[in-house]
Amino acid sequence: MTAEPIGEVAWSPDPMKQMRAAYTVEELFDLPDEAPRVELTDGVLTETPSPSIGHQKINSRLVAWLERHLPGGYEPLLAVGVLLDGNTTREPDALIARRPLDDAHHFLLPHQVVVAIEIVSPGTKLRDRFEKPALYASAGIPQYWRIEQNPVHVFVYDLVGGSYEPVADSAEKLVLSKPFELELPIRDIAP
Repeated sequence: MTAEPIGEVAWSPDPMKQMRAAYTVEELFDLPDEAPRVELTDGVLTETPSPSIGHQKINSRLVAWLERHLPGGYEPLLAVGVLLDGNTTREPDALIARRPLDDAHHFLLPHQVVVAIEIVSPGTKLRDRFEKPALYASAGIPQYWRIEQNPVHVFVYDLVGGSYEPVADSAEKLVLSKPFELELPIRDIAP
């Protein structure tokens, strides 16, 4: 008796390309549908875990709220890649971009992004609090929002002299005057 295959083998990065750090941004466009969510760091693919239900609720409610309240010229987007340099990408949980945008593109360039937003989960604390803000700042993205869960608390940082400086934080109502005026009741995005 021989064993029958249970199904197709899941996609995974080519180990030799990973060792040589040889993946390119162009290859991200050609990944198969069954490939997991990945980010590219200096030619190496890193899988990004699926977010929790609470994380997804905050993210979808935030983007829906922003769609209703942002002034003209800006557009909130969910999970769109940002090409930080020639071989490094990140996929913020959400972002606010300048219009107009080409809907056919898979990635935005840093100059198109006004705000990068990350929602901190237990498995992403170090990346969302330290690694990603440093990368976004190096790319020149003007503002970074970090959203902590349980309870929901939003921290906002402005790019000043090449690094982020805290400018606002709230667990009740986030009030900003730049890059646009905004008063976000935190209860509107909490799960």
